[in-house]
Amino acid sequence: MAQARERKRQVARRREPLAARPRQGITLGTLLRRRRRQLEMTQAEVAAKVGCRPNYIGYLEADTRRPSPSVVLKLARALDLDGKELFLLSNPVVRDLLAPREEPRGSTWERFRANKRLHTRYGITRAELAALKAISSLGSVRTQRDYLFILQAIRQALADD
Repeated sequence: MAQARERKRQVARRREPLAARPRQGITLGTLLRRRRRQLEMTQAEVAAKVGCRPNYIGYLEADTRRPSPSVVLKLARALDLDGKELFLLSNPVVRDLLAPREEPRGSTWERFRANKRLHTRYGITRAELAALKAISSLGSVRTQRDYLFILQAIRQALADD
């Protein structure tokens, strides 16, 4: 039994620090358990450093509880982990809000030009498409809606003659 325990400690020492590289799909509980074992600490030792009960550390490792921000900071200090990363792992909704949005592929002009449903709905003619293409070459237009705004402005200017 002592040999098995020593073997586990050797394996834990060979692992690189978990905070060194982000892992996708890792949960807060998994990260806490792995790091605690890597440091050869018990749940009671971590709990003493954090100022909570050992069973609470067990709940966190099992992903059945979400820690408060103050507990996240204490855990980060106790286990020598990045506090920001721990906070984001403990609050996945916040991570999703802060994640950059994926931009649609292709330029706005290409998406506007290919959107035949939009052309039909707003009665966009070939001549108007040619004018909008010339406008797109002047600079970037952010959204397809901006092209419709420009088109309406052109139509109004021509109707006032």
